Amino acid sequence: MEVLGDIPFELDIGTLLVGLHLQQDSNDAKELKALVEAIRPYAKPKALYKVSYIEDRRDDNIRIDGVTFTSRVLRTNLDKVERIFPFVTTCGREIDELNLSCDDFLKAFWLDQIKEVTLYSARRYLNDYLNRKYALSKTSSMSPGSGDVTVWPIEQQRALFSLFGGVKELIGVELTDSFLMIPIKSVSGIIFPTEIDFRSCQVCHRENCPSRSAPFDKILWQRCQDAKSTT
Repeated sequence: MEVLGDIPFELDIGTLLVGLHLQQDSNDAKELKALVEAIRPYAKPKALYKVSYIEDRRDDNIRIDGVTFTSRVLRTNLDKVERIFPFVTTCGREIDELNLSCDDFLKAFWLDQIKEVTLYSARRYLNDYLNRKYALSKTSSMSPGSGDVTVWPIEQQRALFSLFGGVKELIGVELTDSFLMIPIKSVSGIIFPTEIDFRSCQVCHRENCPSRSAPFDKILWQRCQDAKSTT
C-alpha cells in the first residue's frame, strides 16, 4: 500500500478561465483569480493505492484480498486479469474544509470546479505513476456506484475501503452512512490492465450526468444483461 501525498499540482488560471467560459479581463475573471490565490496554498490532492491479486472468481462474485465483491461487469472485466490496483483519490481535506464564505452561487460553483480540477490532477497523477512503476501499457477502471445501479452497487464502497484499513487516517477520506465520500470530490475504485477501453459511463443511462466521460453503449450494456441472465 502506498500513499501519494506530494502530488505536483498547479492551479492554472488560464485553464480555469477557458473551462468556466470567462473573459480574461472581465470582473468575474478578476474575482476568480482572487479566489484561486486564496485557495492555492491549500490545494493538496492525494491518492492511495495498493497492489492486489484476484483470489477467486465465481458467478458474479470476485474475491480480492479476502473481500468478496458482487458485480457481473467487474467479474467480466477482471476475467483474464490477476494483478489489480484498488485506489482512492481526493481533492484533499485542506481545500474541502476551507471557509471562504462563498455565499454567492457563482463563486460557490467556481470553488466546486476548482476542487474538481484538483481531484482530476490526483487521478491523472496516479494513473501515470502506476503506468511508470508497473510498466502498464493500457488500463481502465471501475468505481462502486458509477454506471447503472446494477453495474457495481455503491454499497460495496464499504468493502472496497476495507481493503485499505484507515483511509481517513491515510488521506483524509471517509464514508458516510449512505456510502458517499467526504470530501465529495473523491473517487475510489479498481484500476486494472486491459486491452479494451472500458468506462462505467458506457453502461449508464444517465444522459445528463455532468461527470460523463463516455457515451452510453447500448451493445455493451445488453451484453452485460445477457451475461447476468445466463448465470
